[in-house]
Amino acid sequence: MLIVLSMVLSACGGGSGSSKGSGKSNSKSGNGNTKLEIFSWWTAGGEANALKAFLKNFKKNNPNITVQNAAVAGGVGSNAKSVLATRMQANNPPSTFQVHGGAELFQWVKAGKMQPLDSLYKKNGWYKKFPQKVIDMNSMNGHVYGVPMDIHRGNVLWYNKAIFKKYNLTPPKTFQQFFSDAKTLKAKGVTPLALGDKNGIWGTMIFENILLAKLGPQKYSQLWKGKLPFDSPGVKASAQTFKKMLGYVNQDHSSLAWQDATQRVIDGKAAMNIMGDWAEGYFLSKGWKPNKQFGWTETPGTTNDFNIVNDSFGLPKGVKNPGAVKKFLTAVGSVKGEDIFNPIKGSIAPRLDAKQSKYNVYSQSALKDFKADSSNHTLALSLSNGSAAPQGFETKVDNAITAFETQKNVNQLIQQMKSASSLLKK
Repeated sequence: MLIVLSMVLSACGGGSGSSKGSGKSNSKSGNGNTKLEIFSWWTAGGEANALKAFLKNFKKNNPNITVQNAAVAGGVGSNAKSVLATRMQANNPPSTFQVHGGAELFQWVKAGKMQPLDSLYKKNGWYKKFPQKVIDMNSMNGHVYGVPMDIHRGNVLWYNKAIFKKYNLTPPKTFQQFFSDAKTLKAKGVTPLALGDKNGIWGTMIFENILLAKLGPQKYSQLWKGKLPFDSPGVKASAQTFKKMLGYVNQDHSSLAWQDATQRVIDGKAAMNIMGDWAEGYFLSKGWKPNKQFGWTETPGTTNDFNIVNDSFGLPKGVKNPGAVKKFLTAVGSVKGEDIFNPIKGSIAPRLDAKQSKYNVYSQSALKDFKADSSNHTLALSLSNGSAAPQGFETKVDNAITAFETQKNVNQLIQQMKSASSLLKK
């Protein structure tokens, strides 16, 4: 994460631009077809299958465009973001790339690396098809720069139904219920909560879920805008709850990826996993079905909240075939494209006119909550997934959480977040 941050800061510093891009990702192929390089970190499980299905449909409708799937493996995109930062600084961008709406996208807009997409939105009628909150996540200074492809919910608690049935447990809606279930499970020799955070952010994601529960969506959002002190009572209470929760996770969590933790639930070695609903895509890829082998509920205390994670694609400056990129972006924002991609990935379509019949019982419930929350403007941006705050701040919080998981020092965690808060104004 620190490597990525330094590269991003270099890009935002407005380098000389003397390093010219090779243009290979946007050249003509030998048979005269236009080549597009689609850059992402979707390489495993449901996400890889979803991208493959989307690209197959795109190729069918655009036979003269040859797509290179330049996905880069590595937990939560850290490797991909590092490669992307290097290429963007060298003025050699991919044709288009996956990016989280919000702060992560805005860093490239501020660096002067992205083309506005206002005309494309107007042409496709997208201003009326996407919720305003999602458009805002992809807009800066009155212009829109990203086309949302998916929406994930970040505040979901997944559980192994067989284990819960065996021990006569009820999915927890409150932290009191969670700790009651966890105590029972631990006494039975089952890991209550599977955690895999070797990539640094998944502990942060659980902590932001707790903050959302303790603060509510309004104060939660104020926190990332520097309008609520990090030593406020709600933040301290959240840290204490997180500390208690860490007493019920697997001891090897720092050596596991998120997929490994989800696999522990599948294997019956752990009962629960707090993870975004990309975990559902992983369950589906392993043959598990919703309400059969796995169940879900919102993270305790967040029943009426929607912690939003949005993946979008944009148009980098300097690509040689912007017309072909716009065709790809048009497919990304289409009902058909989103309804092909999202049911496989475990996400939902950002479009308000998504066909609910395409989605399973979990995703239909997420669609319902998303539409309700987006109309009420209560969607809560994710810190850990790049939307709520600048990457420099997020990185410092990730490091503070990693230290907290070992030292369990609440005062130190609060102080480290306070120290990092100056970066919220950049």
